[in-house]
Amino acid sequence: MIESCRSARAVFLAMLACVRVTAGNPAAVDSLVVAEGRVSRTLDLRNGRLLGASYKLADGTEFMRGGSPEFAFRVDGRMYSGGSVWKDVRLERRKAEDGRDECRVAATSVDGCVGIELAYRTYPGLALVRKTLAVANTGEKDCFVTDVDVETFRLATLGCINSRVMRRFARYREEGGVYFGDWNDPLVVVHDYEKRCGIAVGNEGIATMKRTTVFQDGSFLVSGTPHAGERYPFGKRLKPGESWTAMPVFTAPYSSCPDPSRVVEGAVSDYVRRHMGVRVENIPKKPMFVYNTWVPFATHIDASLIRTLADAAAECGVEDFVIDDGWQINVSDGKYGKGDWAVDEKKFPGGLKPTFDYIKSKGMRPGLWISLAFAGPSSKPRMEHPEWFAKDKSGQPANLHTMRGNERTACLATPWRDYIRDRILGLVKDHGLAYVKLDLAIATSAYVYDDARTGCYAKDHPGHAGHDDSYDAIFSSCMRLFDELHAAAPGLFIDCTFETAGKTFLMDYGIAKHAEGNWLANIRSGDDGRLYVRNLAWGRTPALPASSLVIGNLHMNGERHLLSFKSLAGTLPIMLGDPRKLTADERAEYRAWSGWLKALEARHAYMSFRQDLPGFGEPHEGAWDGFARINTETKSGGLVGVFRRNAAERSRCVTVRGLDPGARYAVMKGARREPVAELTGRELEERGFQVEFSDRIDGELFEISRTDLRTGTGG
Repeated sequence: MIESCRSARAVFLAMLACVRVTAGNPAAVDSLVVAEGRVSRTLDLRNGRLLGASYKLADGTEFMRGGSPEFAFRVDGRMYSGGSVWKDVRLERRKAEDGRDECRVAATSVDGCVGIELAYRTYPGLALVRKTLAVANTGEKDCFVTDVDVETFRLATLGCINSRVMRRFARYREEGGVYFGDWNDPLVVVHDYEKRCGIAVGNEGIATMKRTTVFQDGSFLVSGTPHAGERYPFGKRLKPGESWTAMPVFTAPYSSCPDPSRVVEGAVSDYVRRHMGVRVENIPKKPMFVYNTWVPFATHIDASLIRTLADAAAECGVEDFVIDDGWQINVSDGKYGKGDWAVDEKKFPGGLKPTFDYIKSKGMRPGLWISLAFAGPSSKPRMEHPEWFAKDKSGQPANLHTMRGNERTACLATPWRDYIRDRILGLVKDHGLAYVKLDLAIATSAYVYDDARTGCYAKDHPGHAGHDDSYDAIFSSCMRLFDELHAAAPGLFIDCTFETAGKTFLMDYGIAKHAEGNWLANIRSGDDGRLYVRNLAWGRTPALPASSLVIGNLHMNGERHLLSFKSLAGTLPIMLGDPRKLTADERAEYRAWSGWLKALEARHAYMSFRQDLPGFGEPHEGAWDGFARINTETKSGGLVGVFRRNAAERSRCVTVRGLDPGARYAVMKGARREPVAELTGRELEERGFQVEFSDRIDGELFEISRTDLRTGTGG
C-alpha cells in the first residue's frame, strides 16, 4: 500500500508499484503527495474523489484551498472533474534518469464512459510542477470532449484584492477582478504585492488552443483549452478505445519576493531551457546570423541575383542564407504560384541545387520560404484533390489567410499534410535545404477578424468531423508534421511564422517544442523599427526562449545599420536589405561583429539565456532599455545590450545579476573587446558600470567574462 505521506522529502524515498484505491475502502490510500524539496502538492483521494488538498512551498506558504476540483472537462456536454466519483483508482510513481519525479493517477468514471490519467512531474531544484491530463473513451460509442481544464483549483493566500495578474507573457499588469486570458497568455503570474508571493502558470497549448483565467468566482485559477462558445473552441472526437492527452500546464509558486519577474527569470526559464524540450535548445549549434531576401526583392529574384547577394552576405559573416518567396511555379501553366512547389527554371536554370551549392560553397546553409497550406487554382493539388482543402460555412474551398485572392488554404487534417511534408523533404534530399520558413495561415489568420472565416467546416476530413474540432486537429497536425520533418531531416531548422501560428506576433511554448524558430513580425527598418524589435523581444522574453524569436525586416544596409544588428542580438539575429550596397569596410565590420558573437557564444553559450537589466523597463521613446544574456548555470559571463532612445540622460549605470558573487569579471565593449571595468559578481550586481552615449539614439553590446578561471583571463 502507498504510504500516506505528509513530508515533501519522504514521498520519493522508494520506488512504489501501482496500487489500486477502491472508493469507500477505509484501508485504501487516502492521499497522494507530489513533491520535490522545494514544493509539495497533495491530492485527497477519499471517497473515490480526486480533489486538490494542498499546494505549498517548503516554507509553508499555501497556494491551494482544500477540496479543489483539480481538473474538469465535458464529454457530450456532461461535466467530469476531480469532484466526480471515480472507480478503479490507480497510482504510480516513477523516477527518470534526469532526476525528475513523476506521479500518475488513473481512474474510470462510475458510469464507465470515461477514463482519465493525471500525471505530475517535479524537477530537481525547481519549485515547479508540470501537469498533464489524458482522457480516454471507455464507452461503446463515439464521444466529443470539450471545455478541458487541465488545471483548476481555488487559490489560497493570493486574494483578488491585493493580487495582480501579470498577463501577456507575464509582462503587463492587469488590475483587479477576474482575468480571462487567451492565445497571448502562454504564461501568466498571479502576484500578491502585500504578501510578496505568487504563482506562475504556464500553458503549453498551441497557437489559439489555450486559455488561462484567474479569480473566477473570486478564487479559482484555471488553465486549459478554450471552452465552447468562446473564440476558437477546443473539441476532440474520440472513438471507443481512443485516448487524447491535453497540452501540459506547469505552475511555479514562490514567496518572499517583491518582484514577479524573478520567477520568470528563475524557475520558469530554467524549466523551459532544461526540461520542456524546446527545439532551439535541442540543436547542437544555434544560428548566429541569418539573411533573408524578402526585403527589398520580394518575388523578383533569380539565380544571378542570389549569387551576388550570397557573395556579399558571406563577406559579412552570415551563416544561414534564406531565399524567400518567388523561386517557385505551378507546373500546369509554368507561372508563379503556390501549391506545386516546383522550381522556376527560367529563374534558376538547373533547379535550386546549383544555387544551393553556391551558397554552401560560401560557408552558409541554404534556406527557403514555403507556404505550408496555400495553393493557387493552377496547382495540381487544387485540380486533383479538392477534397484536401478547408471548407467555409457554405461548403466552398476557403481562403483563411486573407479576405481576397484566388488562392485557397489546404486543411492539414487531410492527406495534404503528407503531400507538403514530402515536398519539403524532397527539397532537403535533392537540394540540401537546411532552413525552411513555413508561412501563411493554416487555421486562423493575423489579418482576418471574422471568426466565421476560420477553421474548417468540412465534416468528412480524416482528422476532424466538423468546425468545432477543426482548430485542434489542424494545429496538432501541423506540429506532427514538424516532428516528422525533424525525424527525417534532424538538422533542418524550422521557422514557423506568426502567420502560421494564426495571430499577430504570436509565439508560444506549444510551437517552440516543435519548431526551432518563429518569424515573429515584419518590422520596417530605421530607428522606429529598431525600437520596435527591442520592444517585441522584451515583451516575450524571458518567458520564451529568446533565440527562437526571428524578427524581420531590419536592413543590413542603410543608416545606423550596425545599431540594427546590435538590437537584434537580444533574439536570433536576422537581417534583410541589400548587402551588396555595403562598402568593403562595412562588410568587414559586420564580419567582425558576427565573429565576435560566435566567439562569445563559444565562451558562454549565452544564446540559451536572456534576463532583464535591473532598472531598465519596457523599451519606449524617451528612455534607456537593454537586456542581459548571462549564463546563469556556468556563471562564466555573457552578453549585455544597452540602448538610448532619445532619453534626456546621457549616461546610465548598468547592473547585472546572475553571476558568481565572489568571482572577478571583465566588462568589455563591443567586437574590439575594449576594457570598461573589472568587478566582482557582487559589485556588478550592486554597483555596476557606467555607459554613456553622446547621441540621443545609440546602443552598444558588452561582454561580461569571468577572469579568474584556470583557462586564463577573459574566459
